[in-house]
Amino acid sequence: MPVGSLGSVKGLHPDEIQQCGFGVILGNAYHLYLRPGHALIAEQGGLHQFMQWPGAILTDSGGYQMVSLAKLCHVTPEGVVFRSHLDGSSHLLTPELCMEIQMALGSDIMMALDHCPSFPCSSAQEQEALERTTLWAKRCLDAPRQAHQALFGIVQGGLDVVRRQEAATRLVELGFDGYAIGGLSLGEEKTTMFHLVETVTSVLPWDRPRYLMGVGLPEDIVEGVNRGVDLFDCVIPTRHARTGWLFTSTGRVVIKQAQYAKDDSPIDPSCGCPVCQRFSRSYLRHLFMSHEMLGVRLNTLHNLWFYATLMANIREAIRDHRFGAFRDGFYEQRQAGSQVPELKQALV
Repeated sequence: MPVGSLGSVKGLHPDEIQQCGFGVILGNAYHLYLRPGHALIAEQGGLHQFMQWPGAILTDSGGYQMVSLAKLCHVTPEGVVFRSHLDGSSHLLTPELCMEIQMALGSDIMMALDHCPSFPCSSAQEQEALERTTLWAKRCLDAPRQAHQALFGIVQGGLDVVRRQEAATRLVELGFDGYAIGGLSLGEEKTTMFHLVETVTSVLPWDRPRYLMGVGLPEDIVEGVNRGVDLFDCVIPTRHARTGWLFTSTGRVVIKQAQYAKDDSPIDPSCGCPVCQRFSRSYLRHLFMSHEMLGVRLNTLHNLWFYATLMANIREAIRDHRFGAFRDGFYEQRQAGSQVPELKQALV
């Protein structure tokens, strides 16, 4: 899911996102609550109408902002008290308000408010996050929502395997439409992250979607799917595009490098995106070095197209019962492009 926290995927028109092949994008309830306000968006017909997005929308609850805006908030049993990064005003985000915001936005998938602990944190802090997340999850389930809105619970618990198992078990007992794995990819080792993912997915029901939040790189997605994950979101494809990091079937291209100054080849000869069909690496480097906004737009379009294609190929491989072969081929392509598959070597 491309990230559109503020009601837009940076730099792209909704038609372009749909053209890439995405059916779901992500918004952020906390940020949209602060600006322009969920009541205003509701008056405009909901977030779909407001941003003219015809697909589905998942809205994050604001729990991650406990990490990203840690200096501006403190957690209480009632909810999270934030000091707005916009004007310094104080706001108490409770599970009930979180649900009210997402209901007003018209989200198709709502996330329960969770307590995402910082990394690193103590065992006591991990347990506190687990207990608070579970209590808040119950309150979110009790809050009203529209008939079409699914509600996902979020598994927290830090880096402790037993605690993660307990958190997942308790959420499953509550009964959600889907389940997310939060609080990872915050600085821990990849092997640790995927061991925990495997631990959690072994507890979650197979007939409900599993969502790994905030992850990640292409190899992270392949390894996540290998461990039973269905949904992903991350700012990586769009944020990296703005810094000139482009994804290809054989690894990455850092477009600002001098080696591309006279390179008339596309970013990725095997890519079918509109950028690779028309523009050269040389031109894209020129745009990037000249700080032309078109360069960032084209980079973003290519990266999202790459991610959408990766997911489409994964779905096809799963349908054809050949995901193992797909995974091997994925790493073989990177090996051929001198992108050493260290992650697979570590995880096998």
